[in-house]
Amino acid sequence: MIEVKQNNDEKHGSFEASIDGKKAGLMTYTWAGEDRFIIDHTEVEEEFNGQGVGKDMLIKAVAFARENSKKIIPLCPFAKATFQKNENLQDVL
Repeated sequence: MIEVKQNNDEKHGSFEASIDGKKAGLMTYTWAGEDRFIIDHTEVEEEFNGQGVGKDMLIKAVAFARENSKKIIPLCPFAKATFQKNENLQDVL
């Protein structure tokens, strides 16, 4: 099972994914004012490629944005492509 934890401070943050206690992926973001954050990087450990780790981190980011009335600017190519493929996530753009 994929577990995703969020780390956040005033300027930056991340969503870290782990599977069975092993680091599986990392998605980083930077705050752009108080109401928006920029997803700038997504990486998935090679052994976990193709297991939905990146998408799970993005879904966690979308949930965080919805719960806190924030918007997301997806500069990371993975995040941008995933938003384009999933209309149900686009309300936070």
